[in-house]
Amino acid sequence: MPDLTGRTAIVTGGNSGIGLIECRELARRGARVILACRNQEKGEQALAEIRRELGDVGEDAQIEVRPLDLASLASIRAFAESFAIDHPDGLDLLVNNAGVMAPPRLETEDGFELQFGTNHLGHFALTGLLFDSLKRTQDSRVVTVSSIAARMGKLNFDDLHGRKSYRRWLAYGQSKLANLVFALDLQTLINQAGLDIKSMAAHPGVSATNLTSGGNDLDSGLMGLLSKPFLKLNDLVVAQGAEAGALPILRAATDPDLAGGSYIGPDGRGERRGRPVIVAPRKLALNREVADRLWQESEKATGVEFDFTPVAPAA
Repeated sequence: MPDLTGRTAIVTGGNSGIGLIECRELARRGARVILACRNQEKGEQALAEIRRELGDVGEDAQIEVRPLDLASLASIRAFAESFAIDHPDGLDLLVNNAGVMAPPRLETEDGFELQFGTNHLGHFALTGLLFDSLKRTQDSRVVTVSSIAARMGKLNFDDLHGRKSYRRWLAYGQSKLANLVFALDLQTLINQAGLDIKSMAAHPGVSATNLTSGGNDLDSGLMGLLSKPFLKLNDLVVAQGAEAGALPILRAATDPDLAGGSYIGPDGRGERRGRPVIVAPRKLALNREVADRLWQESEKATGVEFDFTPVAPAA
């Protein structure tokens, strides 16, 4: 990883699992890191853990915790507004990392299905509301974390929020496919506007973290392989630890040689584990009609519109 001194990063869900590791390593390389998380107490505990693990480096590390509930558009707006006031120089890196996996059907504060609302719509809104801050810095970057579950996802535009039919793992796959479509489509729109921003996608493979405790009512096939009991029984065969799972996201966030629109994942069989390399997204994620429809539906749901007009970088 390159030296990140002077650069500012936001990591959603930075208080545990892969997100905590991302925050730790970004801080280790000198970045100012904001842990954006719903639970302030857990965020402060994570901050203390990061400082301990970094040792002497941790004493001087610039890390802070800010409240952000991705299941609340009001919370997202408040976070973005306060960040813009406190950081008029802009934002260098946004890591859309937080997520929920396979709960029973629940709704966000705004009436969205929880997984689609948190994993995709929350990050769509956050990125749009922080977009002016991203435009104010040179070579800024957005990394949106998808999943191998995106392979089995389907964007059901007639029932995105599972009101007619809900299967928790299929809904999770839909939300992670939406993450991937959004990340790649964002780069297309950035290119069209001529902006100095890179939008990346990444996935951690199958990583044994707290996110994998989604419940027992599992669908068959690959979704079933993501359950916590399977990971425990097959850790040496399939799942990798959170440290390894964080590597694709960290490479997507910091590798200066990556082109915008890159998708990073493990190089092992089935992309379940291994070294972080460029991987191929499924063709559906590159479908122009699907991308346009998802963008329109996301704007309509969140009320957030991206401003692709160039602005002068902060002095």
